[in-house]
Amino acid sequence: MTYPSSHHTNGASEKNLYKIGGIAALIVAALTLGEIVFFIFYPPPASIRGWFDLFQNNTLIGILDFWGLEIPMYFMFILVFLALYFLLKETHPNLTVIALILVIVGSAIFFSTNNPFSMLTLSNQHAAATTNAEKSALLGAGQVILANTNQRAVGGFNIGLLCVSLAGLLTSLVMVSSHVFNRSTAYIGILAFTLSLADYLRQALTQSLVISMLVILLGALFLLIWFILVGRRLYQLGSAPEAPTGK
Repeated sequence: MTYPSSHHTNGASEKNLYKIGGIAALIVAALTLGEIVFFIFYPPPASIRGWFDLFQNNTLIGILDFWGLEIPMYFMFILVFLALYFLLKETHPNLTVIALILVIVGSAIFFSTNNPFSMLTLSNQHAAATTNAEKSALLGAGQVILANTNQRAVGGFNIGLLCVSLAGLLTSLVMVSSHVFNRSTAYIGILAFTLSLADYLRQALTQSLVISMLVILLGALFLLIWFILVGRRLYQLGSAPEAPTGK
């Protein structure tokens, strides 16, 4: 694949950042695929008691089912968009800095609301409880934690993912007019993050399983492709022995 030429002159520190960002983007792609496959084979429980039982029966699956793969994913988001900020800031400084802020805010929201280890602790306490009152109180506490995740899978409104999706859309729009990325990468990003944002509207308009799966799976597919393309390009720029020529 060829890219438009780039006239950026990058120092060693920026090239290292591009390489790190490229690796991070490829990790996001791998984690996204892994999460899709994992949820197909191990769908999350439908009740808080089911969550407690899952953590007791298989702690690792419980942590991963409680969106554990998204913990490293959000760290990677920050590295990816930090690299994209430095790469694209000359093209449109305002949009790129807004995108970076959105990712940082979105990641902070995620880390403050998604903690599988708190659920694990409550599960252990529930297993050790000796009275029905204790068990009921712990089930209630677990329900609060589950609700606070704001994951759309449990009927929440995932603000963290909303922020990251908005950041991705803004960044992809900037890519259209940049000379660093192929336009196909930009258009795939626009489509991917538009579908991610459209799922919020879908939740408000319909609960149709067919429409839900269509939006979610298509969005995940295009996100996977976008992160692979972005990761490949960032790593290419970071590994170039001279100023990148765009090839």
